[in-house]
Amino acid sequence: MHNDYINIYNNLVKLTRNKSLYLSLKNNDTFSDRLIVLLFHFAFFLKIYKDVISKKEAQVIFDSFIRQIELSIREIGYGDVSVNKKMKEYVNLFYTILEKIETWEFLDNNKKIETIANFINIDEDNDKFVNYFDKYREFISNNSLKNFTKDILEFKF
Repeated sequence: MHNDYINIYNNLVKLTRNKSLYLSLKNNDTFSDRLIVLLFHFAFFLKIYKDVISKKEAQVIFDSFIRQIELSIREIGYGDVSVNKKMKEYVNLFYTILEKIETWEFLDNNKKIETIANFINIDEDNDKFVNYFDKYREFISNNSLKNFTKDILEFKF
């Protein structure tokens, strides 16, 4: 697997590990919650960079990303049958997230909160995730794809 694609995955995982994101969850955060946040990061990433890269390269990035998630699920200890079932669920969830954020910049805050609350167990009046993903979207819009293909970065937004 190409190092650039692994670095993209690792950089998005690093963003997902931001502990302050999970303070606003109704319950304790779980692997599934963190994976959903990772899928949101990846969805915004692809949405922003889809015009910069070819469809073939986007597919390779997607395949590499999904493969890394699969490896992570296997490391947790799921068996082959469970991994295949989970991966199918997560890929379908990713496509749903991607569809929902397609018009993100045109949604008002309440619709954005509702969108996130449909996937992550947050309070309906909590706009922390909305503010975070608005800043993240702006950050990736203002940075080149090449920044994400480098070793793990320090993100400040």
